[in-house]
Amino acid sequence: MPDMAEEVNTQESEEATAPEYRKANILNRFVARFIDLIIAAALSKLLHPVGFFAGLTYLLIADGFFDGRSLGKKIIKLRTIKADGELCTYRDSILRNLTIAAGYLFFFIPYIGWLFTLILYAVEGLVIVGNEKGLRIGDELAKTFIIENGGTKIVK
Repeated sequence: MPDMAEEVNTQESEEATAPEYRKANILNRFVARFIDLIIAAALSKLLHPVGFFAGLTYLLIADGFFDGRSLGKKIIKLRTIKADGELCTYRDSILRNLTIAAGYLFFFIPYIGWLFTLILYAVEGLVIVGNEKGLRIGDELAKTFIIENGGTKIVK
């Protein structure tokens, strides 16, 4: 039977070998997300019969495009990676963007939906600002985080 001290040491060594990256600038993250929301809204209006679903689909899987970057992140030079350093997959993108997609869904309900969307996005923004690693609720769910494009390791 393994000793408790051995289990703790194993966990600590795994955490010590995990890559550490510089978290992305919060303003850059907000600008990239704003670009993605504009793209989703444009898809919603341009592709009229199925536009709503095209916008929703884009928001859900966007971080799986371009090697872990949505179009907004590609323009701003950010990248989404998993905790182990791997690139964000479509599955990870769907998990991390569930809250954003929920806001998109509610935005089409006049007044109350707009208020709910505003509150939801404000909470996400406050979580990013208040979190030491810059993680939002979706990042916690998918075990992902956003880094600057270069992905340089933290130098202490």
